[in-house]
Amino acid sequence: MTDALTALTRAARDAPQRTRWFVPGRIEVLGKHTDYAGGRSLLAAVDAGHTVTAAARADRLLRVRSEEAGENVTLDLDRLEEPTGEADGHWGGYVRTVAARLAANFRGRLRGADLTVTTTLPLAAGMSSSSALVVGLALALIDLSGLAAEPAFATAITTPEQLGEYLGTVENGQSFGELSGHRGVGTFGGSEDHTAMLCGVPGALVQYSFCPVRHERTVALGDELALVIAVSGVEAAKTGAAREDYNRVSLAVGEILRRWQEDTGRHDASLAAAIGSGPASVQRLRELAADDGYLAGRLEQFLAESERIVPAAALALEEGDLAEFGRLADDSQAGAERGLRNQVPETITLQRLARELGAHAASAFGAGFGGSVWALVDAVEAEQFAGRWLEAYRARHLERAGTASAAITRPGAAAHRVTD
Repeated sequence: MTDALTALTRAARDAPQRTRWFVPGRIEVLGKHTDYAGGRSLLAAVDAGHTVTAAARADRLLRVRSEEAGENVTLDLDRLEEPTGEADGHWGGYVRTVAARLAANFRGRLRGADLTVTTTLPLAAGMSSSSALVVGLALALIDLSGLAAEPAFATAITTPEQLGEYLGTVENGQSFGELSGHRGVGTFGGSEDHTAMLCGVPGALVQYSFCPVRHERTVALGDELALVIAVSGVEAAKTGAAREDYNRVSLAVGEILRRWQEDTGRHDASLAAAIGSGPASVQRLRELAADDGYLAGRLEQFLAESERIVPAAALALEEGDLAEFGRLADDSQAGAERGLRNQVPETITLQRLARELGAHAASAFGAGFGGSVWALVDAVEAEQFAGRWLEAYRARHLERAGTASAAITRPGAAAHRVTD
C-alpha cells in the first residue's frame, strides 16, 4: 500500500477535485507520555478510524460535516483569525486549527472544500480520535490544494515520519523547522499518535523514538495473538479541567528540562537528550527534581518507560517471551499510577481484571484520566475473554455498565487514500 506522503506527492502537481482518506486510530501499547520528551513508544495503528471525503469548491469556504456529531462547521478561509464563539473542546476547533496552520505555512494556497467525516472509532476512548481528525483533515486539504508541491512542504517533509511530526505540531501549535507554529488546540502533546497513524504496519507493532521521530524496530504480532480493547466508559477528555490535568503531565517534563538547562548551561532540546548527555546526567536530573514529589515521580516514570520498558518489551515480544512482556506491561501500568498519576479507578480495575482473567499482558493507554485498556490474549479465546472481561468490569463499576464496551482488534494499515 502506498504511504500517505508518496500519495500526496504523486498527486500534488495536478491536485484532484475529489479525494477520500482513511485514518486509523492507534493503540499506544507502551510509551506513556514519552514522545514529547524525546522518548520511545511501542505503537500500533488499528483497524478502525475516520474516513474523510472531500470535494474542492470554487469559493473560499470550508464546510465540514461530522456524521458522528450530526453537525456542520463552516469557515471562511479569508477570516480564519476571527473569533467564532465555539465552546471549548468543540470539534470545530480542530477544523479551524488545521486550516489556519496550513494557510499560514503555505502562503494561503488552501482551497475551499466540502468535507464529510465518518468514523468507526470510539470517541474519547484513548484511541486518539482527535488526532485522527487532525490527520484526516490535513491529508484531505493538502491533497485537494496540491500543497505537497510547495517548496516549503517538499523541503521540510521528505518522509512519512516527518509528516507525522509536522502534523503533531499542527495540533500542539509548535513550529516544525521553517514551518512556523500557529494556533494549536490547547494541549501539549507530541507526535506519537500521528506517527502511529501514518507509519503503522499491518500485523505488527512499531517502535519509535521522538524529537526527532526515528524508527527503531518493527515487531510482528503473530496471528495467534489478538488485542482486546476495553473502553472504561470514562471519557478521556482534554478540555476544561481535564485539559489542566493532562497538561500537568507534559508541563512537568518542561520544568525538569528548564532546571537542567539552567543548572548545566546546556541547550538540550528534550529530556531524552539531557539523559543521553553523559553518565552523570541521570543522577543530576534526580537531584534537580528532588524537591518536588510530582517532578521526581514524573522523571522516574520517564526513565523506566523510555529507557527500560519499551525496548525490553519489544525484544521480549520479538523472542516470544510473553511472560516477560506481561511483567514489563505491568511495570508500565504501575508507572502511570504512581508517576504520571493519570489513572482512574476504572482503568486500574480493567488492567487488574485482565491479568486475573489470564491475559498475557494488559495496560491502560492514551492520555489517561479515563479511556481504555488493552489486553493481549490468544486469538482463539479473544471473543470469550472480551465477554468475561466486560462482565467482570461491569459488576465492579455498575455506574459504567451502560457506557463500557469491548472490541477485538489487530494492528491495521496506516493512513491511506481510499480508491473506489
